[in-house]
Amino acid sequence: MRGHVRKRGTWEYILELGDRPTQRCTACNRRHWVERTRLKVCIACSGSLVDRIERKQQSRSGFRTKKDAETALNEALSALCQGTYVEPAKLTVEEFLRDEWLPAIKSTIRESTYLSYKGHVERHIIPLLGTVRLQQLSGSPVNSFYAKLLTEVPGGEKQRENSKSSQQAGATKVAATKPALPKKKLSKTTVHHIHGTLHKALKDAVRWDRLPRNPIEAANPPRRSSGMAEEMQAWTSVELKQFLSGVGPSRLYPLWLLLAATGMRRGEVVGLRWKDVDLKAGRLAVRQTLICVGYETRVSEPKTRKGRRSVALDPVTVATLKRWRRDQSKERLAWGPAWTDTGYVFTREDGQPHHPDRVSKLFEDAVAASKLPRIRLHDLRHTHATLALAAGIHPKVVSERLGHANVSITLDTYSHAIPAMAEEAATRIAAFVHPE
Repeated sequence: MRGHVRKRGTWEYILELGDRPTQRCTACNRRHWVERTRLKVCIACSGSLVDRIERKQQSRSGFRTKKDAETALNEALSALCQGTYVEPAKLTVEEFLRDEWLPAIKSTIRESTYLSYKGHVERHIIPLLGTVRLQQLSGSPVNSFYAKLLTEVPGGEKQRENSKSSQQAGATKVAATKPALPKKKLSKTTVHHIHGTLHKALKDAVRWDRLPRNPIEAANPPRRSSGMAEEMQAWTSVELKQFLSGVGPSRLYPLWLLLAATGMRRGEVVGLRWKDVDLKAGRLAVRQTLICVGYETRVSEPKTRKGRRSVALDPVTVATLKRWRRDQSKERLAWGPAWTDTGYVFTREDGQPHHPDRVSKLFEDAVAASKLPRIRLHDLRHTHATLALAAGIHPKVVSERLGHANVSITLDTYSHAIPAMAEEAATRIAAFVHPE
């Protein structure tokens, strides 16, 4: 592989890239290099195409002196030999994300994760960065992108324009009178999640030789920890006991108790089966989870590799689950043939599993009735972790109960909520330092 320089107004270099696959039009003889997808017909004249192998060159002009052109050529040759050379392309961020990245990763990740990535791409990344050339993306525009997300939701103007167009096109009366959606700023945690999606996409672009390096490495996303601290809420031990005492007679009391006593995720509890519970040994195994895809429920693997875990149960929780199993058996007899044996621990009266979103709504109603500080269902998990760490339980044990990928996640997420641990540490260390 070679190259040369020449002068045409300014100095330029010609880099020999070697033989590459191409498609030639049999009608107009136009050449189409095979890059992302193969064409079915010629985009110029719709003629038929034939596959060929041809020599490809890459030129770059605009150099003031011959030496400048030769230096740039040598750098390109070096990158080509090392396998780090990336051919210049007009591919935009939108084209890469929508046409290449999303289709490529769809079969490699959980469906709920894919929908999350797709939502970030469609609602936030493309509206603000979609027209930028992928190879021209850098840290500065990405930082501006994060700043806009923290102040407004992209697409608000587009939604208003679409609403106006619909009215002009004769939309229904309901649609015509529906007010435009106001812009809302996103939390730091949400922006951090969008950053994670963009970072992964561009990391794959580097692996696929679309970029020489990941431009996100030069950006400064908002700190996730502060966002988590702002959004996370947790009850005190007194508040948790008050809530559980208030909902004691309810049918969902065993579910609320298990969430609070184990720190399990909503989908893990809703997807728990009796065959995964050993009440005699006082343990349960987390082997699957129920997730929402749209509003449809799907059985899926636990969120992390360590999500498949064994969780110890306390005697009160074991006794509560035993009573619940007897109550569920009574419901089964009362419903007769209409009762569906799904094998789940927590079901509706007819034996069908609970919908995860419905469980969250029922929890919100129960909290509202209790007059306690409002928290989300997921905050029972935060409450469990916070109380466990404050009680002096080793973070490694707490991390394993929660199913975190590693203990650092546990410490990063909950250390701000338990300053008493630092005070206790200072007191213990002082006993070894100060003379008696």
